[in-house]
Amino acid sequence: MVSPQTTIWLDADAAPRALKELCYQVGERRRLRVVVVANQQQRIPDSHLIEQFTVGSGFDAADDHIADQCRSGDLVVTADIPLAARAVEKGAIALDHRGRVLDEENVQECLAMRNLSHALREDGVATGGPPPFGKADRQRFANAVDRTLTALIKRLG
Repeated sequence: MVSPQTTIWLDADAAPRALKELCYQVGERRRLRVVVVANQQQRIPDSHLIEQFTVGSGFDAADDHIADQCRSGDLVVTADIPLAARAVEKGAIALDHRGRVLDEENVQECLAMRNLSHALREDGVATGGPPPFGKADRQRFANAVDRTLTALIKRLG
């Protein structure tokens, strides 16, 4: 079991349903608190381990709440690289929807690449977004969650 202080923070507004369900299952299996943060109500399982926090509709309101509340030893699930960088600054580990771990070793590089891609899209040089979330992404994410939580167990002792 992971430290009782470990919380899984789920940035739920843009998270695919399959990813949300996987987070709920992992929380139940590992007996971890899962906090679902979004701008609108989400459908969540009835569990004392899973709670929902609905923020206002302001720009980055969910991100700000997660960044303010997460702590060292927590896992933040988000596709938002700036949120991941803020969480990592506080000692959390971030995991994107495709199973990529964002930590103190790589988050600044990922943030720089995100900023470059954003600038290229604004200039009309690049368009489009990520491909749809598929079965292979779900499996990569599931494997990454297990590896990441196991690493947290070792780190937190």
